[in-house]
Amino acid sequence: MKKKATRPDAEPRLSSGGDVGLHREPAGGSGVHVNAFRIGLVGTLGVLIALLLGGIVSQLSTVLVYIGIALFLALGLDPLVSWLEKRMPRPAAIAAVVLVVLAALAGLLLAVIPVLVEQSSNLIRDFPGFASDFQKNDIVLQIQKLLGDSVDIKQVIKGATDFLGDPKNLVAIGGGLAQVGAGVASGITGLIIVLILTLYFMASLRSMKQTVYRFVPAYQRAGFAKISEDITGAVGRYVVGQVSLALINGVLSLILLSIIQAPMPFLLAFFAFIGSLIPLVGTLSASILNTLICLLVDPSLALITGIYYLIYLQVEAYIISPRIMSRAVAVPGAMVVIAAVAGGTIGGVLGALAAIPVAASVIIIVQKVVWPRQDRKVVAVS
Repeated sequence: MKKKATRPDAEPRLSSGGDVGLHREPAGGSGVHVNAFRIGLVGTLGVLIALLLGGIVSQLSTVLVYIGIALFLALGLDPLVSWLEKRMPRPAAIAAVVLVVLAALAGLLLAVIPVLVEQSSNLIRDFPGFASDFQKNDIVLQIQKLLGDSVDIKQVIKGATDFLGDPKNLVAIGGGLAQVGAGVASGITGLIIVLILTLYFMASLRSMKQTVYRFVPAYQRAGFAKISEDITGAVGRYVVGQVSLALINGVLSLILLSIIQAPMPFLLAFFAFIGSLIPLVGTLSASILNTLICLLVDPSLALITGIYYLIYLQVEAYIISPRIMSRAVAVPGAMVVIAAVAGGTIGGVLGALAAIPVAASVIIIVQKVVWPRQDRKVVAVS
C-alpha cells in the first residue's frame, strides 16, 4: 500500500477552534490573513463590557463602603463574641454584644450630643470675642511687629470673624440647607444599614468562612482555613486595639482640658477620640486642632495643651500603642507609615483604617505561605 506523498513546504490547516481573526490558506495561498473587522469587534465589545462593569462599581460604591465598614466591625466584635461563646450559646453571645454596643452608643450619643451642640453654638457665638482678645495678646502684638506691613493680622482675623458671623456663609459651607438635611438623613440611613449588616455578618461569619473555604481544593483547604483564621483574627484585634487607643486619648484629653478649664472640653475630647481612630496622622491632627482652639482663648492654655499632646504622642507611640498593637498586628513601623499613607491616598479615611490590617494580612501570607515554599528542600528521587 503506497503512502500519499506530501509536499515538504505544505502548511498545516487550522481547525475551526483556531485563533480569532486569523486563518491560514492552503500551501498555494498567500499565508496568514488578519480579519480586522472581527478583531475590532471583539476588542470594542471587551472595552464596552469593562466600561459597563466600571460604571456598575461606581454606582455601587456607597453600598460597597457600607459592606466594608460592616464587615470590618463584625470582625472587630468577633473576638468578644468568641470569648462570650465559651460561657453561653453563640446566638446569646451575639445578642449580648449587640445590646451592649447599642446601649453604649445610645448612652454616648445622649450624653455627648447635647453638650457638643451647646459648646459648638457657644464657639460660633463667642468667636468674635475670642478673636478680639487674641488681637490684644502680647505675643500676637510682638508677631505683628516682626511681620511689619507685610501681613495685617487684625485684617485677617476681622475677615474670618465677618465670614463666620454671617449665617449665609455657614450655610454655604455646608452646601445649603437642603444638602445639609440630605446629608444628615443619608448619614442616619447609612448608620442603620451598617448596623443591620454588622448584625448579619456577626451571625453568619462562620458559615461565610466555610462557604469561601469550599472554593479551595480539598488538599489545600486546611492550610487556607488556618491562614484565613489568622488574618481575620488579626483584623479583629486591630479594630479593638484602635478603638482602645481612641478611648484612652479621649478620656485623658477630657480630664486635662477640664482641669485647665479649656473651652468646650467635651467637644475637644470628642475631636481627640475621632482623630485617634485614624491611624498615624489622626492623633497628631486632632492635637494640633485642639491646641489652636485653645490658642484663640489664651496662649497659656495653648502652651499647656501643646506640651501635654507632645508628651502624650511620645507615650502613645513608644508605650501604649506597642503594648496594645503587639497583640493585634505585628507590622513594622516603616510598613505602618507606608500602608497608612497609601490607604489614605486610595480610599480616604476608610482606606487608612483598612490599610494596616491589609498589611498585616500580607505579612501573614508571606510568612506562612511564601517563605515555607522558598525554604522547602527538594528531595532527590533515586
